[in-house]
Amino acid sequence: MAARGGQDGRSGRRKGLKVAGLALAGSLLLGAGAAGWAYWHLNGNIKSVDIDSALGNDRPARPVTAPSASPSGSPVPTGALNVLVLGSDSRTGEENRELGGGDSGGARSDTAMVVHLDEGRTAATVVSIPRDTLVERPSCPLPSGGTTRAASSAMFNTAYELGGPVCAVKTVEALTGVRMDHYVEVDFSGFADLVDALGGVTVTTDEDIDDDKSHLRLEAGTHHLDGTEALGLARTRYGLAGGSDLARIELQHKLVKALLEQISATDLLTDPARLYQVADALTGSLTTDTGLDSLGELTGLGRSLGDLAADDVRTLTMPVLPAPSDPNRVVADQPDAADLWKSLR
Repeated sequence: MAARGGQDGRSGRRKGLKVAGLALAGSLLLGAGAAGWAYWHLNGNIKSVDIDSALGNDRPARPVTAPSASPSGSPVPTGALNVLVLGSDSRTGEENRELGGGDSGGARSDTAMVVHLDEGRTAATVVSIPRDTLVERPSCPLPSGGTTRAASSAMFNTAYELGGPVCAVKTVEALTGVRMDHYVEVDFSGFADLVDALGGVTVTTDEDIDDDKSHLRLEAGTHHLDGTEALGLARTRYGLAGGSDLARIELQHKLVKALLEQISATDLLTDPARLYQVADALTGSLTTDTGLDSLGELTGLGRSLGDLAADDVRTLTMPVLPAPSDPNRVVADQPDAADLWKSLR
């Protein structure tokens, strides 16, 4: 669990950090009165998948909540919300190989986080699911027709690899029993562009990192990272002690906090050129469900998080144990994992 309070907490309260940093740039852009062509371009950047239609009604129940009124009188949603956030790591093309994506084909969901916004949206919990978790992968519909085959003891990240966003959502819902209200996928190469547009991020590492696969070499300590280095940090695993996916997740949690701090600290309203650059990099890296596939919808999410500060966000990893069948894989640690997911319903 991430530490709360202290100097970091005070800094977070002063900055009023929004957990929905992905929505903030769009919100600022609209507030700055961007030209219609810019809105059209940025809105067109966002790709979407109609997950609700693909999965139908065979899903966990969605809680029924009513919107409350903002001071301006417009309705702002305040109900609890669960968002599946995936980092999709393309392994093809020269650019991605230069960024440490490897040589194999296709794309993988090497990062998976369930972001839970509490009722009232003044607190949030971010739960990472290790990619090496062995799960019961359900049969999933394919865009081209037909379905994927259900599998027992399948690696979690094969759901996305075989069936894309729809199968990733269905697998997470089967694992957790929690309805995913929204889906957000961030392309890792686009993530690097976003970090560069923001001027980099500052992260403190507790150990030296020397990873040939992610192309990252850092001594233990505090570093200001550019986009390529930040992406390397998100991907690094084998440069850490033990080469553990769980250790990589801890670095990813630090990176998420650092990115949101940087978004909060960057005064985009006074720099329209950078504002557009950030918004372009951000929207160009996103694939969402059809409920978040416009600047207006992303802005609405951002507005609902106006009272959420850095020390109101905790980061966790789903409790896991080494898999009895394979010491290089993990399984959910029960009943702790079930209790955690139950608390987010």
